[in-house]
Parts: sequence; C-alpha cells; structure tokens
Amino acid sequence: MIVMGIDPGFAITGYGIVDHAGNRFRVLDYGVIKTEAGVPFPERLLLLHTRMGELMAVWKPDVMAVEELFFNTNVTTGIKVGHARGIVLLAAALSGIPVFEYTPMQVKLAVVGYGNAKKTQVQQMVKVLLNLETLPKPDDAADALAVAICQAHTGILRARG
Repeated sequence: MIVMGIDPGFAITGYGIVDHAGNRFRVLDYGVIKTEAGVPFPERLLLLHTRMGELMAVWKPDVMAVEELFFNTNVTTGIKVGHARGIVLLAAALSGIPVFEYTPMQVKLAVVGYGNAKKTQVQQMVKVLLNLETLPKPDDAADALAVAICQAHTGILRARG
C-alpha cells in the first residue's frame, strides 16, 4: 500500500511517500513544498494545490494521512495553516484518495511508542523504521514520514477494528 503522509503548512508543507507491505517500508519520496513570503496568499495556496496534485499523479497513493492542526498562541498563523491544510484535503478529495487525520500525540505514539516523545526521538525512529542512512531532512519532511508510518501502523488496526 502506498501511503502519503503530510505535515501541512502554508510556508512549508512536508510530504513523505512510503510503500508499506506487511511489516516492511520502502521510501518512495519525501521533501517539502515551499511557498515564498511576499507572494499573495491565494497564489501560495494555488502553488500548494498544484504541487500536491503533481505528487499524487506521480505516486498514486492508496491513502493519505494528514497531521491535525496544532498551534499554541498565534491564531493568525493557525488560521493560515488551516487554509493550507484545507487545500491538502481538497487535493486528496479531488483525486479520490481516502484521508485519515492524526494528532501529533497519536503520531508520536505510533512511531515511538510514547505520546510525549521529543522530536529527535521521532526522527531517529523514522530513520530506523524506514532503514535510512541519515535522519530525513528537513524536519517538515521527517514529520510527514512519521505521519505516513502512523497511518501504516494505525490504518491496519482501523481496518481490522
């Protein structure tokens, strides 16, 4: 099964695409979609939508997992990230790809086994589980790979439950 994990953002959206079969993973692609500051916000969202469509057309994921929105105090940033997240969900819906959503704590629990794991612990486990030689970079891409792993692990349980 091809799983696409997304760590949404309006400046940087991380993506990770893995092939999951049995208990084995194979990384197909990962990286980030960047939009430049100073570009009108609607154009940034259009770029995100276009790149998401391109990635889905190339990799044809069976399922997409998206990290749920989490923000502390900056409501303005949270709203903009929410817009970007909506674009990601729309792109998946237009492509007919089922979407599952996970909180940061659920991702950490699925990848590390501890919901309050530190970012470095998650990155290290992503490296190990995906048999990578180095930690995946940038952080947004590593987070997206963690979301994909979460879906692969949790999605199996959801299908059985």
